[in-house]
Amino acid sequence: MTPIVTLVPVLEDNYSYILQSGDAVAIVDPGDANPIINKLNEMGITPTHILNTHHHGDHIQGNKALREKYNCVLIGPLHETKRIADMDITYGDQDFFNLGDDKVLVIETPGHTTGHICFYLPDSHILFSGDLLFALGCGRAFEGTAQDLFHSIAKIKDLPKQTRIYCGHEYTAANAVFALTVEPDNKALIARSEEIKKLHAAGTPTIPTTLEYEWQTNPFIRAKTADHFSKIRHLKDNF
Repeated sequence: MTPIVTLVPVLEDNYSYILQSGDAVAIVDPGDANPIINKLNEMGITPTHILNTHHHGDHIQGNKALREKYNCVLIGPLHETKRIADMDITYGDQDFFNLGDDKVLVIETPGHTTGHICFYLPDSHILFSGDLLFALGCGRAFEGTAQDLFHSIAKIKDLPKQTRIYCGHEYTAANAVFALTVEPDNKALIARSEEIKKLHAAGTPTIPTTLEYEWQTNPFIRAKTADHFSKIRHLKDNF
C-alpha cells in the first residue's frame, strides 16, 4: 500500500508530517507536540516513531512530549547526536531502515546544518527534505556554505522527477516573489506563481511539490554551477 502523509501546520509557518506506512506511524520534525497530538487523536492513531532531519528547535521541540506520551522510537542524523537529545537510532548517508511497509533511505545533506539529513522513500517516491529544499527555494547556509547546499541539493536532483517533496516550511509565496526576480521570463514560473497566489489567499498548503515542478521553476535547482548557486543564495539572503 502507498504510505499516507498528513500535513500538520505548527508554530508560525512550519510543517510537521504524520507518515503512515503499514503498522508504523512516524512523526517527521515535530516542532510543536500539541497540534500533532490533536491531529493524532482526530485520526485515531498512535505514533511509533519520530524522524528528525536536523537539530533546530522548530523541528524537534515536540520530541520530548511525544516520547513521554507515546514511547516513540526517535530516529535522527548520525552527525547531530550532541544536539538532538535522546535519539534511539542514528543514521548516516545512504543508510536504509525499514518503516512499516516501506524502506527509507537516509541522504546526508549538509549546509543548513552540518548534520542535516533527508528521508527518502524510494518505492513511493516521497522525500522529506527538512530545511534543505523548499518549494521554489532552499534553506539558508547557517552552519555550512552555499557550496555545501549546492552539492547537497545535487543529490536530490538525481531522484526521480515524480518525487513528492514535503519540506519544513510554508515559504512558497515569498519564494515565488524572489524566484521571479531571478527568472522573470520563465513562463512555467509565472504560471506557478499565479497558482500559488490563489492557494495562499485560500489558506491552502502549497506542499507537497514535486521534483519536476522544482526543475521547471526553482532557481536553486536550476543553477548549473556552484558559483551561480552561491550568487542566487547571496541575493536571497539579502532580499
